[in-house]
Amino acid sequence: MSEAPQATVLPATWDGLQRFTDARIALGRAGHSQPTAAHLAFQLAHAQARDAVHLPLDIAMLAQGVQGLGLNTLCLRSAAQDRATYLQRPDLGRRPDDHSLQRLREVAAAPVDLSIVVADGLSALGVMQNALPLLQHLLGLLQADPQPWALAPVVLVEQGRVAIGDPVGEALQARLVLVLIGERPGLSSPDSLGIYFTWAPRPGLTDAQRNCVSNVREAGLPPERAARKLHTLMAQARRLQISGVALKDETDDAGSPRLHVGGSPTA
Repeated sequence: MSEAPQATVLPATWDGLQRFTDARIALGRAGHSQPTAAHLAFQLAHAQARDAVHLPLDIAMLAQGVQGLGLNTLCLRSAAQDRATYLQRPDLGRRPDDHSLQRLREVAAAPVDLSIVVADGLSALGVMQNALPLLQHLLGLLQADPQPWALAPVVLVEQGRVAIGDPVGEALQARLVLVLIGERPGLSSPDSLGIYFTWAPRPGLTDAQRNCVSNVREAGLPPERAARKLHTLMAQARRLQISGVALKDETDDAGSPRLHVGGSPTA
């Protein structure tokens, strides 16, 4: 019995654009289907994204790394007590459990300029790979500021969502809260870190009152550049005492302030 002929892979005429993006473009075809290699690569990326969602945060290793930067830490949990509950009940991931809230109140002594919260979010992988490099660069910039930043202990949260920074920041009497959190994995980015900060944090705020710097990873916005952009925005937030849609991002892609001519920013 003769073997069935194998379909020849026909490349797309515009496959040269692949070098500019991680998106799945110009895959070519084999007969009426996509090539086997492209199909297998998609399945692998999908599996990596699913794994990133369920990967537990190594909070002990993260705490050791943060302490190595000279910062105190406080390890807490959200009201979602396990991963299944976290995924099914986003509201529970937005607030600390009762024990964690009590610990926050015990630690709070006096108002601080900044509370940093690190939460697993939807990609503990993104946190473990990018949070420490980002913090290292950011701390250097904060320490060089003419106006010092008073910091609360870094709060590490398991099963946390973005909005958990609001009750944490309020309990620690922070003027500004900064949340580093694993972003929802994409099919080409299972390891991305998201950054959110809010002026005058308190429960009940909406996303319109936060600022976001996203896709922090070596293949996206590298931690060093993200730290420069973040530092500039945080300095503006402290000076103007605002955040969210009222605070405009006037930094370039490298995180430096843009030049202004006649009141209008220029790229």
